[in-house]
Amino acid sequence: MTRKITILDRVLLLITVLLCAYHIVIGIDDLATVSIISYTIAFGVLLVASLLILILGFEILESPVVVIVSTLLPLSLSTGLITQFYPTLSSVYIFFAIISLLAVSYTRLLTRGRWAITALIFVHTVAGLIIFALPIYLSLQDLAGPDFALVGLGGALIGVGGILFSFLRVGKQTLSQDVVLSALPALLLATTVAFVAGFANV
Repeated sequence: MTRKITILDRVLLLITVLLCAYHIVIGIDDLATVSIISYTIAFGVLLVASLLILILGFEILESPVVVIVSTLLPLSLSTGLITQFYPTLSSVYIFFAIISLLAVSYTRLLTRGRWAITALIFVHTVAGLIIFALPIYLSLQDLAGPDFALVGLGGALIGVGGILFSFLRVGKQTLSQDVVLSALPALLLATTVAFVAGFANV
């Protein structure tokens, strides 16, 4: 990671941090405990990730621990959606989320290589599809407000960013490093705006 963080990057990341903090304090309420915990973890990870990049620059992304922690975002957010709208599937999906996090942790820290990227892409794809498709489906079926579809948009944005970053980490540069890192602060902000707006009127 060679690109240096700019003032514009820091401004976008600061706005992201403030939006996440707002949603954690004010925007999560009147839900089951597991859903609240899941959403809090998701926005907490987004807040911490943005804050670390803001303070330490893009170099922090080189740490394998960052990849593991960032996996909590799609897993916890998708867990919140499942437990909120399909509580009968809660136990099964929570088990899947725990196993997925352990698999990503093991392959990232102990094996690396092809298995690490395979596990990462699989987990992000499954969780990302839930975050993308479920809010849109619920909105179309009038099971949630129309604005809830914005959560799906946020899921699509963070999913694309996660896959591009995964390829970047293993040297498969579908886009250049500078392009991916240049887009990251704006992508994080756009994702956060979509999530906060989507969850506002659930």
